[in-house]
Amino acid sequence: MRIVIFQESKVMDYHTGEEVAFPQEPSAVTVGSYDGVHAGHRKIIGQMVKTASTLKLRSVVVTFEPHPRQVVNRDPSGRLKLLTLLEEKAMLIERLGVGWLFVVRFDNVFAARSSESFIQEVLVDRIGAKSIVIGYDHGFGRDRKGGVNTLCSMAEQNHFEVNVVDEVRLGSEHFSSTRIRTLLREGDIKEANLFLGSSYLISGKVVHGNKKGRKIGFPTVNIEIESSDKLLPKLGVYIATTVIDGCEFKAMMNIGVRPTVAADSAPVVEAYILGHSGDLYGKVLTFQLLERLRDEMRFSSFEALREQLRKDKKSVEQYQK
Repeated sequence: MRIVIFQESKVMDYHTGEEVAFPQEPSAVTVGSYDGVHAGHRKIIGQMVKTASTLKLRSVVVTFEPHPRQVVNRDPSGRLKLLTLLEEKAMLIERLGVGWLFVVRFDNVFAARSSESFIQEVLVDRIGAKSIVIGYDHGFGRDRKGGVNTLCSMAEQNHFEVNVVDEVRLGSEHFSSTRIRTLLREGDIKEANLFLGSSYLISGKVVHGNKKGRKIGFPTVNIEIESSDKLLPKLGVYIATTVIDGCEFKAMMNIGVRPTVAADSAPVVEAYILGHSGDLYGKVLTFQLLERLRDEMRFSSFEALREQLRKDKKSVEQYQK
């Protein structure tokens, strides 16, 4: 999948920042923030990919960076925490067979565009939309006033079709990124993963820590999260997996302030990777969180901590997906 950034009428390669050719070409397109790429999002994107294949069109997901709610500040509790940073979102979307991820740099100027302007100038004139796949309740453009009705009113004149994907539910519950954020904050990782349709991801670069884990026989990798916007689930110990050089390893991940070892003022992310040895500093690792084992605790001694970690390790070893 190719990732490009659209800003001020220019299209740039995501990895190099250099301007690239992005010709208008008959395309199947879907539009959304797609934070989390949850099961509801996957149905929409999957339908777009299927349409592209059937009609022999280019498949394009249009998304926004930063998240529009971080710009227009619709979140009453403060800055929105994200389920997926851009690279995590791209990783999940690529798995769905999408050809292009078209990332719109979202700012106050872009937010002021009308929905009609966005459809005409970006989706039709710039990309070449011939089929637009959208969720039944999706809104876009200034004040999110654009939606299914706006698209349908413009479809005939601009020679594109509109494909509306119905609501997806898990039991009686609607799939939503807001609901998933709530579950993660409560530490209910298994329920959150059901709504996501896959395991929650935490990615970051391996950096140097205080190395105290080595002294008690549990050397950990410290993970530096790219952005403070990333939502970390409830503090505690989690069962996780990660892939290193093509091989999957189980891990026990601690998200917390390490009260026994360091008493950090802000949460840190560290993981003990079972069965792996070798230098990982500077590598970017992606962990899939599978289950929450327990709360983070303060122990009376390093020996007490070591004994608990032995129990945690056994739980991870015995865990079956």
